[in-house]
Amino acid sequence: MSGAGADKPGFMDRRDAARERLDGLLGAKGGKREDRSAWFDAVYETAGGDAAAVPWADLAPKAELVDWLAAHPGKGARAVDVGCGLGDNAEALAAAGYRTTGFDLSQRAVEWARQRFPESTVDYRAGDLFDLPAEWSGGFDLVHECYTLQALSGDLRERAFAAVASLVAPGGRLLVLTRTAPEGSMPDGPPWPLTPSELERFSTLGLEHIDRHPYEIRKGERVIGHVRDVWRRTE
Repeated sequence: MSGAGADKPGFMDRRDAARERLDGLLGAKGGKREDRSAWFDAVYETAGGDAAAVPWADLAPKAELVDWLAAHPGKGARAVDVGCGLGDNAEALAAAGYRTTGFDLSQRAVEWARQRFPESTVDYRAGDLFDLPAEWSGGFDLVHECYTLQALSGDLRERAFAAVASLVAPGGRLLVLTRTAPEGSMPDGPPWPLTPSELERFSTLGLEHIDRHPYEIRKGERVIGHVRDVWRRTE
């Protein structure tokens, strides 16, 4: 699997420089749908092929996803990676035996993922979470949502929960990886970590909570709380 590089000398220095530049662009701190969309496009367009300039690109699948997949192989089931970015998580899904679709709002991100994994079995597509193909409704046995919800605020965030849940097939599962925050907190995002009550919204969308695994990620002196949540569609 292609992608090692996030630990190479200079990578994190370039990432810090990119964050400072990207924070100054329109839509960086949320706002209207078109502004936020333009910001995501700008991240990939201005990166110049350097993954360090894409703040969420680790050039490796998330460890908590890999751990879960080891115990839950796909065996030909259909999976979708929401906001696939440069493709590492989608590739992990495919390697675990899932027939995988990865979609991202940015066409440039999709093209970049295809370039990184030219022999991939993943169906990479440009797609809008708020304007999904009709045939995707209830179309996936596993829906993987990693960091998309926490990248949204306001009305977009409210709408995103239902959009993500709509992809889960009857009997299928939703796997969510996200930063978490205490109830009532007011994070100065992005990202905007999800509170426990926000995660519980999936219970109003036809999904039953079946597993929760809290974990922490350390970045320098910071300890960042996360959760791996699993839900199943009961309808």
